[in-house]
Amino acid sequence: MEEHHITVPRTARYHTLGEAATSGELWLVLHGYGQLARYFLRPFEGLEQGRLIAAPEALSRFYTDEAHSRVGATWMTREDREAEIADQGTYLNALAEKLLAQCPAGAPLHVLGFSQGVATACRWAATTTVPIKGLVLWAGSMPPELEPSRLHDHWRTLHVTLVHGEQDKIVGAEVLSQASARLRDAGVAHRTVRFPGDHALDRQVLRQVMDPMGSGG
Repeated sequence: MEEHHITVPRTARYHTLGEAATSGELWLVLHGYGQLARYFLRPFEGLEQGRLIAAPEALSRFYTDEAHSRVGATWMTREDREAEIADQGTYLNALAEKLLAQCPAGAPLHVLGFSQGVATACRWAATTTVPIKGLVLWAGSMPPELEPSRLHDHWRTLHVTLVHGEQDKIVGAEVLSQASARLRDAGVAHRTVRFPGDHALDRQVLRQVMDPMGSGG
């Protein structure tokens, strides 16, 4: 038996808040495992003034309960891993370029990853040629394959923020410490935001990390 690959067209779905034509900045926000983009975007409602917030939905959907009444999406699994990562990059590059073209010239791009979306955001930010100004990594692990030299080369000019809920029972505080140590080793300046919450987005903290005066760094 031989394994083969073929590249095919695929329709991807994304949801937005805000008006591109009047947006001073673009935010791409990447959901976690088992989530759908339209629900993930709800905590961002009210934060779209002066910005376009776009939530791309991961390409692989599945039923999350035995009754098949709930659907979620996942960015990838370990199966056919490299092809999945390449497809993510192609998808996010195309979406970012499309949305930036709709925004006023010079509008900066910020990326936020939550939970499983952290790894996807990290991989994309470490490979894309699309200019990124800010990167927010919220309650998730950085992928192990990103070496210090690559992080330094791609992230040294980014505003990087690590966010962690102190009551998070899914992602422990050690994940935050490990990420911070990796960034220090790579010479990447960053800030850390802790809040008294669990494994979920918090609107007040979102407002804090998305504020133009301190966005991402």
